[in-house]
Amino acid sequence: RGMGSGFIISADGYVLTNHHVVDGAAEVKVKLADKREFTAKVIGSDAQYDVALLKVEGKDLPVLPIGDSNRLKAGQWVVAIGSPFGLDHSVTAGIVSAVGRSTSAEQRYVPFIQTDVAINQGNSGGPLLDVSGQVVGINSQIFSASGGYMGISFAIPIDLAMSAVEQIRATGKVSRGSLGVSVGTVTSEMVQGFGLPDSRGALVNEVVADSAARKAGLEAGDVIRSVNGVAIANASELPPRIGALPPGSKVTLEVLREGRSRSFTATLAELEEDARRPAASSA
Repeated sequence: RGMGSGFIISADGYVLTNHHVVDGAAEVKVKLADKREFTAKVIGSDAQYDVALLKVEGKDLPVLPIGDSNRLKAGQWVVAIGSPFGLDHSVTAGIVSAVGRSTSAEQRYVPFIQTDVAINQGNSGGPLLDVSGQVVGINSQIFSASGGYMGISFAIPIDLAMSAVEQIRATGKVSRGSLGVSVGTVTSEMVQGFGLPDSRGALVNEVVADSAARKAGLEAGDVIRSVNGVAIANASELPPRIGALPPGSKVTLEVLREGRSRSFTATLAELEEDARRPAASSA
């Protein structure tokens, strides 16, 4: 037995929660605030994004409006609703501490929202709301030395989650774009040694054979500075930027090579299933 939280995204009964809340469950029950209880069907889920889409048979169900997580900034107030330790419909509040956080190589495609909202066991899958009451994230993780809340929690951006929902409803799975590079941090020593203007960007450590990057002409030692005109500040920003694009997409990469700026166009491949949980940062 396990317990988590979730929220309804359509009046006909689609429910959003975390993959880890329902993973391995033989049966999933959904209980509403008005005490109604439903048996839910798992339409699909994705471990990398930690998103699961459920369906209950109902109509005119209460729906939470979906907001825009791309507009979130550090310092904004947010509210979490969930069932910590089984205490149904508990509400906690705090601020956005940071956006675009990378927590592990295993979930390198998720630019997490970091908050100081109190999140504990049972909050997983519950909504993170802005001050207008719109969903901006799905509460997913905490960093803790004790197992309890210590002031750092993480939520999956709702824009990313809803993109996964659309794919799950259409195909039953989530597909991600793949460039085929392993990347690392640009250090201050590299800035001086290679004559770079600053340490911004993702250093290409390796280019996979027969990958989109190899076909586009990228080489080890290149520094990827932007994707489709959007700046890449550090290596952790590249995987979620690439993974959010569908396979077959054409991307324009601004690259520094030997101190000179160059532009490359790559056609993204599809990320293979066995490549979704690497030990190193890659895109």
